[in-house]
Amino acid sequence: MTDTLLAETARRVFSDLCTPDLRELGEEGRFSAAAWAVLAEVGLPLVNTAEARGGVGAGPGEVAEVLRAAGFHALPLPLAEVLLAEAMLSAAGLPPAEAPLTVAPVLPGQRLAARRQGGGWVASGRLDMVPWGRHLDLVAVAETAEGPLTLVLPRPADVAPGMNLANEPRDRLVFRDTPARAAGAPGQGLSAAGLRLQGALFRTVQTVGAMERIRDLTVAYAGERQQFGRPIARFQAVQQQVAVLAAQVAACQAAADGAVEAAGAGPAAFEIAAAKAVTGEAAGLVAGIAHQVHGAMGFTHEYPLHLNTRRIWSWREEFGTEADWQAWLGRNVRAVGGDAIWPFLTARDKAPPAPVET
Repeated sequence: MTDTLLAETARRVFSDLCTPDLRELGEEGRFSAAAWAVLAEVGLPLVNTAEARGGVGAGPGEVAEVLRAAGFHALPLPLAEVLLAEAMLSAAGLPPAEAPLTVAPVLPGQRLAARRQGGGWVASGRLDMVPWGRHLDLVAVAETAEGPLTLVLPRPADVAPGMNLANEPRDRLVFRDTPARAAGAPGQGLSAAGLRLQGALFRTVQTVGAMERIRDLTVAYAGERQQFGRPIARFQAVQQQVAVLAAQVAACQAAADGAVEAAGAGPAAFEIAAAKAVTGEAAGLVAGIAHQVHGAMGFTHEYPLHLNTRRIWSWREEFGTEADWQAWLGRNVRAVGGDAIWPFLTARDKAPPAPVET
């Protein structure tokens, strides 16, 4: 992690905030307004809000470090979703939100339909797996006859609560001509594909943070757990497994860092796709080795390992799975053509690539 003042503040705040009581609220899928107020007091929900909009104005690297720290501490609050919502509002030319908002759609292929009514817009449709949808209003991309449209929508009356594997709220929302509270101009702002790409980057850095915590817990436990009179870390088989885990985490760190750096320089679809694919594929192996080394201890409710492993299992499914992004990479590499692949890759740090499918 980068030792910037913002990153250090985030790590300290998350460490103090993530008490057993808050974790239990999170396990029940509840939203702690008191804990959120602590984040708001230090300005963390405004890290990616431009200074002209009243925020911190941090760049992609610092925003990534905040989300990485949130993943490390298994923060049971919708920080990533709120930062995504701000990115959508800013891109659409809408003012910052005064209260936390979530985002939609999360799943590929899902769309809201919007139409003009009076002087505003109304939206209809079903959205599944909306993060924290039962607790928060949301910013959504809707389809209209005039192009994609960014809408700020209230929570509908028709909400079916759900959970992902980490017990984070993932709810079904049904809108029936729901009046929007605010709307951008059609065709302005993030498209559904753009939201999916930005969400994939955020989930990637959160996953890397969670993997770092998994690695640290596993190394510490292997050094403390005794079998046959010595720590299990001294057994070659355990050493080999821990080395594989650490290597996977290092590869994911490199992929995420590359994607964040590319996002700070311009279009980064290729790097984000690769990073999400790498971290998603590694999630199962990292979690599996960690639980093997921990044995039964890793599955106990009181021990923190499961807080991170269940999150990386869940986050790999959101904003595109590794299979989705691997297929995306394959289609775009094929479109570039065999003779142009090497120049395409080696020129990534010099100029934006030719347009690719998003």
